[in-house]
Amino acid sequence: MDRELLWVLTLLAYCCLMGTCDAQLRVGFYGQTCPSAEPVVRSVVRNAVVSDPNKAAVLLRLHFHDCFVEGCDGSILIESGQSAERNAFGHQGVGGFEVIEEAKKQLEAACPGVVSCADIVALAARDAVAMLNGPAYEVPMGRLDGRVSNVSLAADMPDVGDSIQQLKSKFSQKGLSDRDLVLLSAAHTIGTTACFFMTERLYNFMPGGGSDPSINPNFLPELKATCPQNGDVNVRTGIDHGSERTFDDRILRNIRSGWAVLESDAKLNDDPATRGVMESYVGLFSPLFGPSFQADFAESMVKMGQIGVKTGSNGEIRRVCKSFN
Repeated sequence: MDRELLWVLTLLAYCCLMGTCDAQLRVGFYGQTCPSAEPVVRSVVRNAVVSDPNKAAVLLRLHFHDCFVEGCDGSILIESGQSAERNAFGHQGVGGFEVIEEAKKQLEAACPGVVSCADIVALAARDAVAMLNGPAYEVPMGRLDGRVSNVSLAADMPDVGDSIQQLKSKFSQKGLSDRDLVLLSAAHTIGTTACFFMTERLYNFMPGGGSDPSINPNFLPELKATCPQNGDVNVRTGIDHGSERTFDDRILRNIRSGWAVLESDAKLNDDPATRGVMESYVGLFSPLFGPSFQADFAESMVKMGQIGVKTGSNGEIRRVCKSFN
């Protein structure tokens, strides 16, 4: 059987299993109540990414940041002043809110009060990934929107300066494995980051100060030229050097070779378990005998998308994504 077909069938089986485990969260949830749900989101995302290719990474990151605080419930979308979750330090640079609002506006016109903002966020991330050569996969739906959004709840987001043990612990607390940590970190294969997130690594890396010794010496001058000391911290650079607009496994190859842009990505080399996971995808014999990076990434996204979902009486379907009903 063709390898790509095999992983698609495996993923479909996984999604069906997840749908069986929770009858309220399943593939095709809106098939009867709002058949246009997925086409509408896909169209809005396509328009946004065509206009700005970096928007794909922005939408992917929005889903991650939403799920890691209070679960995948759209809590990050709420605008309720400075106390709102979206203003948390760990959410700096998160965007794409206007894309979600546009999709919600169109869906409210077609199917009022049916499709949750949380499901729109999950679908938008999937469609954004697919537009940049990533895997197309089924998204189990039926999430409700949360009724809580507070900046204090985002205090323990994974951070670029976390040690590998801190990263593993934060993912484990969400029910995610070391493999999930590697695969979801590999989402950095698309998108850019600001020099703000690299200053400490380039000029005051601890212990001892100076630059992070794990940075390949052939790469360090380029990073410093892009982000000079005391320069503009808002300057942006691709996270996956040389491939920031194509979803592929090059990010793992870069990390393994010391060409990681972000410190948290570089940390994946510091642990035998996460290093072994990377090796399984980009090792010498991986193309022939290793697992499928794209298939496994899709599976980790489905898994992440079910963190702390609100169903039943635990949530609502917002009329506007940025406001509670």
